[in-house]
Amino acid sequence: MVNRISAPRGTKDVLPPVSAEWNRLERHAREIAERFGYGEIRTPTFESTELFVRGVGETTDIVEKEMYTFKDKGDRSMTLRPEWTAPVVRACIEHSLFAEGPQRLFYIGSIFRYERPQAGRYREAHQFGIECYGFAGPEADVEVIGVATALLDRYALGGVTVRLNSVGDDVCRPRYRDALLAHFRPHAADLSEDSQRRLERNPLRILDSKSPADAPFVASAPTFADVLCDACRAHFDAVRGYLDASGIRYVVDPHIVRGLDYYTRTVFEITSDALGAQSTVCGGGRYDRLVESLGGPATPAVGFGLGLERFLLMVAAAQGDAVAPRRGIQAIPLGPAARDRMVPIVAALRAHGGAPTYIDYGDRRLTAHFKLADKNRARYALILGDDELAAGEFVLRDLDARTDRRLPLGASPDRVATALVEALT
Repeated sequence: MVNRISAPRGTKDVLPPVSAEWNRLERHAREIAERFGYGEIRTPTFESTELFVRGVGETTDIVEKEMYTFKDKGDRSMTLRPEWTAPVVRACIEHSLFAEGPQRLFYIGSIFRYERPQAGRYREAHQFGIECYGFAGPEADVEVIGVATALLDRYALGGVTVRLNSVGDDVCRPRYRDALLAHFRPHAADLSEDSQRRLERNPLRILDSKSPADAPFVASAPTFADVLCDACRAHFDAVRGYLDASGIRYVVDPHIVRGLDYYTRTVFEITSDALGAQSTVCGGGRYDRLVESLGGPATPAVGFGLGLERFLLMVAAAQGDAVAPRRGIQAIPLGPAARDRMVPIVAALRAHGGAPTYIDYGDRRLTAHFKLADKNRARYALILGDDELAAGEFVLRDLDARTDRRLPLGASPDRVATALVEALT
């Protein structure tokens, strides 16, 4: 007996009808991004490991613990994409996009991180994200947040909160580092092993710690609001002003720092209580130094990443036991003669486009065909058997209303398809 091979731990097969929800979400994301003036970018699934070490930060959890890194046959270190921003910046530099002026880009695709699998979090996950380059002002921050909230509004999800903070810049961040060192050093022996290691190298990373040992010290740590320079404070105040003017509700959360080293000034997260406890579905912010650090021209930037798995879990929780609406036609041929006549009719219906057309080619009873129609969530059943062939007609059943209509079979499949389309509009 041959052993079955399963999908790797932390990955997931997406099967119908769930794949239809993925397609719908991606379609909404693309439509909204394009409405805001963003074009899609696609980058390779793997990149040089150096890109993420330099771009994301050596002391981040991603680089230290979570990357899928391997040597290729040329003995070069490669890494499966753990996040999208650094690859997008690399592509823009390589193809000289920044020389053309400001860039508005979006992406939809996989990321790979070795972490403990849990609900809505996988080792291969998927993100929708926005990257806005070339605008240093707070208007761009609000535009990017507006893309994310527009997608959430499309699904009318409740319990959603935009959480906002500022993490300063190269002027005020050293003051914050000193304040954190003064706060954490007296408690160094009580911190988790990871936080002890990071204390002198990058104390900001302690604020991202999920260890219970660190929790009381993180809760009492000083905030960026205590040390922001005048320029960063003015930027943050302007972001809040534009959000207010745009009708986007938010709360200021001084504990948001984000887990990547490249963030400056505005950072934000969008959380929801749809899954019970507050969970983050989207996070982002400004990263004005990243392009230059990767060898490009000095270019201000802001963006976000939204986890598709977590978002779809939120949608499912909000919808509860709601059943997807019926759409499309289930073609039901009863017997070989009816099947011979039905196959070209189905082909003509599919050529007309629009709603899906389903057909099963097996010899089944009518009740079995209806079960397939229910599984496919078809709205109508197109029934053709020996009696209908003899009468030169077919039966069109509305599976919601449970009513029947008899329509002429017609001289050609295309005429039947045209008559059906007209009957259903």
